[in-house]
Amino acid sequence: MAEDDKKDPAQKMRYLINGGKPSPVARLPKKDGGAAAFLPKLKNDKKAAAAPEPELTKSKLTQPEPPIQTTPRPDPLQGAVSTLKGLKFNFGPPFWTIASLISMTVNVVLLIVLLALLPNIMKLNMGGALDIGNYLLGGLYSNFEQMERAHITRTIPVDTTIPVKFDLQLNQQTNVVLSQDVTINNALVTVNTGGLNITRALTTIVLPQGTTLPVVLNLVVPVDTTVPVTLNVDVDIPLNETQLQKPFAGLQDVVRPFYCMLNPNALNIDQQPICK
Repeated sequence: MAEDDKKDPAQKMRYLINGGKPSPVARLPKKDGGAAAFLPKLKNDKKAAAAPEPELTKSKLTQPEPPIQTTPRPDPLQGAVSTLKGLKFNFGPPFWTIASLISMTVNVVLLIVLLALLPNIMKLNMGGALDIGNYLLGGLYSNFEQMERAHITRTIPVDTTIPVKFDLQLNQQTNVVLSQDVTINNALVTVNTGGLNITRALTTIVLPQGTTLPVVLNLVVPVDTTVPVTLNVDVDIPLNETQLQKPFAGLQDVVRPFYCMLNPNALNIDQQPICK
């Protein structure tokens, strides 16, 4: 390769591409004596090759570029919300203030009413109150006692039909009355009269209607029928013999201490002392 070709980067690149062999273009007849004289010359190749590339320093590689600062655009929705917050009505303090005033007014009115009634309350007859309590508790106790000793009485009408089905065993002696004349043939008859004696002679006997004959009945009679029943049943149920006795006794035990506190000489229905 010529000395000029080594200095020319374009020629050097072509030489390397052709594998160190001269290109077919170089074999063409040379007009001006150059192998690639007919090619356009690169004016800036030498300048580009001559100009050294700037080296990146470590400081430039390590230091990040400063971010570009942009002014944020205002959000119209956020501005509207802040405006509404500014216009919000504070409902709490006025409500509690009004409620407190109403409560204080009611309390003052009630206090005035109590002060006005206080002299009348002091004048009440405590004995009358005790009489009312005695009457109330005594009435409760006596009513509970009467309920415990009460009876449920009622007449219950019964109108129904009862089915009857069984076998009736008969074995007894009874008298039978003939409803018509009965003829007995070849009967053995014994007749003893003053002039005639007949002993066990065969004869025919006619038993007239209405004759009573003693007979013995020994048979089984099947019974299958219905019997109508119509009657009134009287019912008498004492409550102290039922499950209601325990609740009534418990109510008396609850009222008894208070009744005895007001009336230590209280008596029950049997005129027996309650407070023992």
